[in-house]
Formats: sequence, C-alpha cells, structure tokens
Amino acid sequence: MSQSASSDIPEEESGGHSRGFSAPRPLPIAPASAIRGRVRLRTLTNLRWMATCGQTVALFLVYFGFQYDLPIWACLTCVVFSATLNIILALRYPPHHRLTNREATIYLAIDVLQLAALLYLTGGISNPFAMMFVAPVVIAASTLNLGNTMILGAISLAAASIIAVVHEPLPWAGELVLPALYQAGLWASLVLGIGFTSVYAWRIASEAARMSAGLAATQLALAREQRLSTIGALATAAAHELGSPLGTIAVVAHELERTLPAGSAEAQDARLLRAQAERCRMIIMKLARPDEPMLGGTARLPICALLDDMADQYRDEELEIVITAVPGDRDAPQPQVWRAPELLHGLGNIIENAADFARTRVRIEVSWDGQRLKVSVEDDGPGFAPDIIERIGEPYTTSRPSKSAPGAAEINPPAAKIGKQEGMGLGFFIAKTLLEQTGGTVKAINPPGGGARVSVSWPRGQIDGDKEPPRGEEE
Repeated sequence: MSQSASSDIPEEESGGHSRGFSAPRPLPIAPASAIRGRVRLRTLTNLRWMATCGQTVALFLVYFGFQYDLPIWACLTCVVFSATLNIILALRYPPHHRLTNREATIYLAIDVLQLAALLYLTGGISNPFAMMFVAPVVIAASTLNLGNTMILGAISLAAASIIAVVHEPLPWAGELVLPALYQAGLWASLVLGIGFTSVYAWRIASEAARMSAGLAATQLALAREQRLSTIGALATAAAHELGSPLGTIAVVAHELERTLPAGSAEAQDARLLRAQAERCRMIIMKLARPDEPMLGGTARLPICALLDDMADQYRDEELEIVITAVPGDRDAPQPQVWRAPELLHGLGNIIENAADFARTRVRIEVSWDGQRLKVSVEDDGPGFAPDIIERIGEPYTTSRPSKSAPGAAEINPPAAKIGKQEGMGLGFFIAKTLLEQTGGTVKAINPPGGGARVSVSWPRGQIDGDKEPPRGEEE
C-alpha cells in the first residue's frame, strides 16, 4: 500500500525491502520546548525603566516637595540597584534577545522583591503604591506558562504578607495607627487583586493563543483544500487534452483488429488495446464532468458489495483479494453505504495501492457496531518505508514507479529526471483528503506480522445514513 505514483529507490535509501517511497526532507521544526520564551528582553527592560523613573519621581516629590522624612538613601539604593541591573542586561544581550520562561520569571521576581523592599521602607501595604504588586504577576500571566505564573504569584503574595506585618512606618507629622481590621482588609484586597487579575490575564492569553492556533490550522486546511481543487482542475484539463489521442488509438486498434487474422495473438492484443482505450475514455469523461454523480445504477448498496466491486478489477491468478465482514452483533444488518464519488475514489485508491504492492494476498475487513463503521485494507507486501510512515497522507515527490505502471521507467528516462523528484506521490494524499471529507478518519500502520494496513472509520450514519455523506465543496 503506497502512493500510486511511487518510483524505484535503492535499498539503502528505502530501508532494505521497505516500501519504496522517497520524499524531500521537510524543514526542521523545533519543538515547543526548544523555542525561547515569547517575551523580549527589551520589553521588560523598558517596563523596568518606566518603574524606575516613576519610583524616583515619587521619592523626590515626597522627600523634597512634601518635606516628609523618608529614608531617602536606602530608597534610592533600591532604585539604583534596579537601574544598574537594567544597564548590565542591556550591555550583555542584544535588543532582540528573548527570555526563556525561567529567565523571565527570575527577572520579574527581582522586580517584585525590589518593590517589596521599597514598600518596607515606606509604610508597607498601607502605602498606596502597594497595588503595583499586581503588575509583574499580570505580565507573567500574559506571557509565561501556568507554572511560572504560579511561582511568581506565590512570591508576590509572600512579599505582600511579610511587609503587611513588618515595615517601617509612614513619616506622618503625627502618629497614625490604622486599625488592625483595616490593615487586614488592605492585605486581603491586595491578595485578591493579585489572584483575580493574574487568573483573568492568564485565561485571556490562553484563549488568544488557542484562537491563533485554530486560525493557523484553518489556514493550513484551506490551503490543502485549495491544493486539491487545483489538482482537480489539472485533471479536467488533462482529460480534454487526452481525449483526442485516445480516440486515435481506439480507431487504429479497431482497424488493426479488422485487418489481422481472426483469433491470432495480434488480433487479441488489438482488441485488448481498444478495450483499454475505451476504458480510459470513460474515465476521462468522468474527470471532465466532476459534478456528475458517478453512481453505478443505485445510490446505495451493501458495503461489502461495494468493496467487492472495486476490488474485482485487481484480482488475478497471482493475487487473492478476500473481503471479510465482522459485525459487532451477529444479527446486525450489513450497512448500506452511499456510492459517493469521494468514497469510491478514496477507497478505490487504497485498494489499488494494496494490490499494487501485495505479494499474493490482500485482506479487506469490514467491521461495524452501533457506534462505528470501519474498513481495513491489509496487504502482505513490504510495508511503508520507515522514513515516511509518520508523514503518510501528505503530498511529496517519489522516485520509484508503481509496479502497476509498466513502462514508467521508459516514460521518464534518467536523463529527464530532475534529481530524484520524478513525480508527485499524490495518490494517498488525495484518498485521505476525500475520505476525510466524508467524515472518515484514516490511519496507516505497519502491523507486527508484516505488510501494511490502512484503516478508515466513520461514525455510524455518516456514510450509511439516510442522507448522502458531506461533499468536499460543502465543507
């Protein structure tokens, strides 16, 4: 079971006797854990400069403007420490440097401790600027993961709790003693403010991240659908281009059949050539009219009959194709499925690939119960190549022709190759996309006993319900 447009590759590239796929390597994508944090160092240093300037202005205004007796030198030491740390970081790292979650947590924790030291010197949580404890935690909740946000929140709560009990008094003209209940209320409001705003910011940031990921996934899905539509347009164009040559082949084959002795091997070959040309013409007619439903006399029929009809053209003396029904309940009736084009092309391609790479046998198993309907196609061939099994179902170039395409090597001689990228391995990609459009889930594996297995499963009623399965254009 492989892409229907695969090509020969040496054993050292395909993993010995593995199924012969070869694909260009995708661009490496670093795992999430290897990507540095989302916060730029410059962003945090700019915020710290703003805080430093604000603290300096507030200290000078209170000390020189209002003539309050603050421990000005101790307070300025805290401010200078913060400014010095900013200068050191600016000299050591480039402006575009991004911090890891751990580095950003340490950076913000230093800001919390510096603010706690200033508040300790200036009245504790009775200082109106105690509300600034909220800022570092909100920044962490907006940019860091939940674990680091909780660590920083715990540090902030611990610092607020300590300075609520231990702090230097505010330098009022007369003695001012706030009631213990009022101070407890200040502490509780600060704790609740830190907790609520951080949780709220974290939830909003998480929702924004999920929305961004969803939009990216939607764009990828849309690009994939557009790629498939382009393939359909190319197929229609190719159908129109191939119509005339096939007509000529059919006419020449018919004339040869008339002129050759009846019953001769040459006459039989001419008859076979004409029959195959007629078959190609019918396929091209379907490609040229993609909107016309391809129903074979009835819109619905038992799924085993549908699979048997699709598999019949691949049976021969060297290949056995066995279809097995495995109902979940012995008396459960066999599902009646719609002969939707997506289903016919998708399952037909999987069966063709299995027959193409099987040595002697293809086994098709149909199982169903009240919840799911599943079709598994397994062959006794070489299996999927290990280097591409994780990327099965994506379009990629191949370098070995399918064995069902005799003469492929002559069609693409070595001189005409561009490296090893001879053709697009689109068969499985198209089959998977079409089957997913019907609501199915496609999975490809190499079973322990050897060979390859492709399984497709649908919720009951998806392809065997009263209504036709969803079409690609309605998705």
